[in-house]
Amino acid sequence: MSSTLTTNGAIIEVEDLHKSYGALKAVDGVSFTVQRGEVFGMLGPNGAGKTTTVEILEGIRTADSGRAIVNGIDVRRDPRGVKSIIGVQLQSSTFFDELQLSELLEVFASLYHRSVDAKALLHKVELDDKINAYFSKLSGGQKQRFSIAAALVNEPVVLFLDEPTTGLDPQARRHLWEMVKQFKANGTTVVLTTHYMEEAEVLCDRVAVMDSGHIVALDRPDALVDKLLAKGFHKERVERQATLEDVFLDLTGKALRED
Repeated sequence: MSSTLTTNGAIIEVEDLHKSYGALKAVDGVSFTVQRGEVFGMLGPNGAGKTTTVEILEGIRTADSGRAIVNGIDVRRDPRGVKSIIGVQLQSSTFFDELQLSELLEVFASLYHRSVDAKALLHKVELDDKINAYFSKLSGGQKQRFSIAAALVNEPVVLFLDEPTTGLDPQARRHLWEMVKQFKANGTTVVLTTHYMEEAEVLCDRVAVMDSGHIVALDRPDALVDKLLAKGFHKERVERQATLEDVFLDLTGKALRED
């Protein structure tokens, strides 16, 4: 395993992390760093341990052993302190359907003892025209974008996004990619879990590939591809310059379609 970035400027440091559930070793000796301002991808099949690893970093689960530091805060010793400086994208089932978006943001901001400019926050995810809409009336893509707005109420230094584009149409998915790029441009560190390899290639500075509780590879996406090719890998089918998704977007446009 290799990492092309040094630990200088690391905002997340993970060292020899372990977490077991009975005989199952969900996380088995995981170590890595995330640099301040990078988009870091966590990839792996279901059950690989990536979700458990991320939940330990978020202070939701407690590691059996090992060390996890987020922006200088030891997660085991001060999980509340970590939660105060990170943003976590919540699933849609977490929100009260019959509250307006502005009201929901005020509720979440109150948990951090903060006030919030709901309109400005919704503008960041292009939902400012929905400030008085009820969550239950939003489309799937709008709900995903609102979940990110809710994760931004405390101006987090690290934003955790868990499968943020699952179930979205191509326009909404590409739009969310642009949002992530903007977060990075503004200096926010993003930890992204995804099953979409193209998404990881487009967005992530580096990716950690997990399997069976271990990190089996960690590097830049293009470097990992180069290593595979150096092993003599050849595809039976040569990829074209464009994909069917590119055709779809060319024919239907890149603008968001709201229900």
